[in-house]
Amino acid sequence: MKKPRAIVITGPTASGKTALAVELAKLFSCEIVSADSMQVYRHMDIGTAKPSKELRQQVKHHLIDIVDPDEEYNAARYSKDAMEAVLNIQRRGKEVIIAGGTGLYIRALLYGLFEGPGADRELRKELLKEAEKRGREYLHRKLLEVDPDSARTIHPHNINRIVRALEVFYTTGRPISSFQREHGFKEERLTTVKIALTKPRHILYKDIDARVDRMMEEGLLEEVRGLLRMGYSKELKPLQAIGYREMIDHLEGRMTLPEAIRRFKKNTREYAKRQITWLRKEKGIIWFNPEQKEDIIHTVKAFLEES
Repeated sequence: MKKPRAIVITGPTASGKTALAVELAKLFSCEIVSADSMQVYRHMDIGTAKPSKELRQQVKHHLIDIVDPDEEYNAARYSKDAMEAVLNIQRRGKEVIIAGGTGLYIRALLYGLFEGPGADRELRKELLKEAEKRGREYLHRKLLEVDPDSARTIHPHNINRIVRALEVFYTTGRPISSFQREHGFKEERLTTVKIALTKPRHILYKDIDARVDRMMEEGLLEEVRGLLRMGYSKELKPLQAIGYREMIDHLEGRMTLPEAIRRFKKNTREYAKRQITWLRKEKGIIWFNPEQKEDIIHTVKAFLEES
């Protein structure tokens, strides 16, 4: 059976993915499947840089605003939801664009995902308690001892992935990275052209700072206040995301607003650096500066004509 096809638009935060995806969607009669781990959450609009309602009216977007912040959502669920969206779009005779900067979600969709041994809820609770008591970095150091390969790819603040990796090791005696190597992630489930946007580092960082300032002007602080007023815990995974956690630190008196904004910018720049590092390791990506619009359009046109 012929594999479904898709145009993948990725790149670090603030590289211009949304604008490019919308432009290509209009040119080539596409619908967009978001590949952003934060845009799935309702009530979190400003800090996740969701496409505006106007843009979403112009071009249909999928997998935005599909769960509440206290619902569990992960790469395995995304892989299933995104594949369903891709197939439905193609049944309607439209082309597909996968657009976003969450590399793990894109990989999960294209190659499937290693799910690993079942969850041990009690062990997970114990590990989370330990993280609360001793700090996330402590658990990350433990992971470094038993599974250095995974520890090098998981950020010390990503408590969910750290806990899952430790859970697999303690329940099986094997590092999760060894299971993942066996899975292989060899053959893509879609036929794709993969385009990544990049800019000179100093320009990207300037654009990140400008975007943070814009988010503050648009009311990010009030958005965070609203989420807490709605009863969502600050410990939830989405509220630990960059932008949200710095605003919570300010609201709880741990830092002034200017300090929180500076930290937000710094953490976003570091995140962009990690995104670039991840993408550099992925196969088959064609890198463009966002200004190379004609070259990008030519590349997409050739892909659609040939595949």
